[in-house]
Amino acid sequence: MSPGTRRILTSIVGIVVAAGLIAVWVIRGPDPMAFAGGPRVELKDYKEADPTGVPKALAQATLVERGEYLAKAADCMVCHTTQGGKKFSGGLGFKLPFGTLYSTNITPDKETGIGNYSDQDFLNAVHSGKRRDGARLYPAMPYTSYTYLSDADALAIKAYLFSLPPVRATPPANTLSFPFNQRWAMMFWSEIFNPDTRYEPDASKSAEWNRGAYLAEALAHCGECHTPRNLAFALNNRRKFAGAVTAGWRAFNISSDKATGVGGWRDDDLISYLSLGHAAGHGTASGPMGEAVDNSLRYLAPEDIKAIVTYLRSVPPSASPDLPATLAPPASPSHKDGSQEARGKMVFQGACVSCHSWTGESAISPMATLTGAWAVNDPGATNVAQIVITGTKRHTPEGALSMPAFGNAYSDDEIAAVANYVTGRFGSKGSKLTAQDVAELRKQTAE
Repeated sequence: MSPGTRRILTSIVGIVVAAGLIAVWVIRGPDPMAFAGGPRVELKDYKEADPTGVPKALAQATLVERGEYLAKAADCMVCHTTQGGKKFSGGLGFKLPFGTLYSTNITPDKETGIGNYSDQDFLNAVHSGKRRDGARLYPAMPYTSYTYLSDADALAIKAYLFSLPPVRATPPANTLSFPFNQRWAMMFWSEIFNPDTRYEPDASKSAEWNRGAYLAEALAHCGECHTPRNLAFALNNRRKFAGAVTAGWRAFNISSDKATGVGGWRDDDLISYLSLGHAAGHGTASGPMGEAVDNSLRYLAPEDIKAIVTYLRSVPPSASPDLPATLAPPASPSHKDGSQEARGKMVFQGACVSCHSWTGESAISPMATLTGAWAVNDPGATNVAQIVITGTKRHTPEGALSMPAFGNAYSDDEIAAVANYVTGRFGSKGSKLTAQDVAELRKQTAE
């Protein structure tokens, strides 16, 4: 090979490698907190209060008590518990476009759970997505968020889990299609998309901001539902918190955008929504968000909720162009006004009006009020249809509040009709769901 040919080949290889690196950089995007722009420092070098750990009220708590608080903040139970099943014993199915993935048993059972995990085994799973046997975890386990957990916090969660009764339970086998059933390939995905680094405070921000960032990113992993995903199914942090559809439900925009995000919400509204799952004039949390409030966020100390609000306020605005700039006011009290969707109106009159009323402002409970909710103002009607299909059960300070599931009582065509009627009557723009759309939504909900 002549020197000239060698130089040409070397140049081609260099161009290909550079193009590959640029492609990886473009696809991977910034990390979740890159928008803040300040200098990051190691925890030991941060001069303000440590943003990790538990609130002051638990400063003298036992390791297990601290772990329980952190496990609730991380919302571990929801994904690792089936409806009616034993807590943390796994088996919950997540329906994906390429098959169903089932959560694992994380009780201390030594045969079917994590009872044989050492501290390092647990850290490897939480931070790096590696099981004890060396196999790779799928990112349905949000280890790309949990990777920011401090070792101390992760091991406190382990101590709590190991204090629970062991449950012998083996989840069903995953039904992922090729090539998604090849776990070994996850090593390449993780190499690109998992930073595998612990939380580093932003020295230019307050202690409260850093606490909020740690809670929202490392523990509550808000972005896993509220941030859109890229072609590789990793979080697209260029549109951080701009909203996304996850597991058949729409997680709405929680960036600081004033029209379609939470930038126009008062602090008290955000605090109420996060801690109670309801804010007057903004609707009530249902579906996965309702579960997150009832099983996780409502247990957080008031100062931690306030810290999350402080952090959310700082996230750059990212508009949702498909949502209306202004929400619809209460509807007319007359059933003769509003949407002309006759079939949907018939279903609404028979099953819904007694709780929600013709105006959308419930006389039974403020949590049943439809006015102001993004769900009824979403022209896609995703969450309206899902609430009709699956119902909702919420735990409030006043007791349980539930809406029955109508998925078995009504056909896909009837559910589409009532969703279109509800968005047309109580929202800014009526939806145009079809029976086929509803059938697809049924397929996407977790088992």
